[in-house]
Amino acid sequence: MGRIIAIANQKGGVGKTTTCINLAASLAATQRKVLLVDMDPQGNATMGSGINKNDISLTTCDLLLGEAEVSQIVMRNAVGKYDVLPTNGDLTAAEVTLMQKMGKERRLRAALSDAKNHYDYILIDCPPSLNMLTLNALVAADSVMIPMQCEYYALEGLSALVDTIESIRKTVNPDLKIEGLLRTMFDPRNNLANDVSGQLLMHFPKKVYRTVIPRNVRLAEAPSHGLPVIHYDKTSRGALAYLALAGEILRRDDEVNLVDTIAIA
Repeated sequence: MGRIIAIANQKGGVGKTTTCINLAASLAATQRKVLLVDMDPQGNATMGSGINKNDISLTTCDLLLGEAEVSQIVMRNAVGKYDVLPTNGDLTAAEVTLMQKMGKERRLRAALSDAKNHYDYILIDCPPSLNMLTLNALVAADSVMIPMQCEYYALEGLSALVDTIESIRKTVNPDLKIEGLLRTMFDPRNNLANDVSGQLLMHFPKKVYRTVIPRNVRLAEAPSHGLPVIHYDKTSRGALAYLALAGEILRRDDEVNLVDTIAIA
């Protein structure tokens, strides 16, 4: 059974969508079956995957409202070799409608229950706010990856998100955990970035990924071509960083599986 990872941070512009697209493509490059779920009404993960959000008839809005199933909505990114549940601005209306529904925070979890049997990884791109859409993603997820820039307000925002995750864990999703903290748009020449990075490593020593995503022009250009960076410029520092992140995630999972096997034996 696959794992569902929500990629979340209530602060915008930290690289959530960039991470979702490029991690999906990097995991797919290792022959894993990957599904990207776009839960941001802006539809940037959809567009960045080469799908025109204005040309789709069924979206994650229909999925949440119970008007369509995953198999009816899913689209293939032929270049990146991963599947996408696309979205567009209609998803904003879904959030309002959901407020009137029973079990509103569990809609995505129920919709993805069968998909876990068909994919190794399901990545959810969350909107940059702690709203009903993000709540659905966190309730559906097994874990949360938190991309963050190493800047002045980063730790304060991280504290609020960690509190939210803990609240959800205590109430509706007891299995939810922090997958890891990913340092994005990192410039090692910046003293503040290095200071914040050091604080992250001090407070979350086992949660910070060793992989660091650098500031990279090719990484910023790739979405405008509807391509993951490993298919836009596979030799760029951004492409190599996301391939390294995929490798780090797979190694962690192998270690967990080995421990579980030993425990059972």
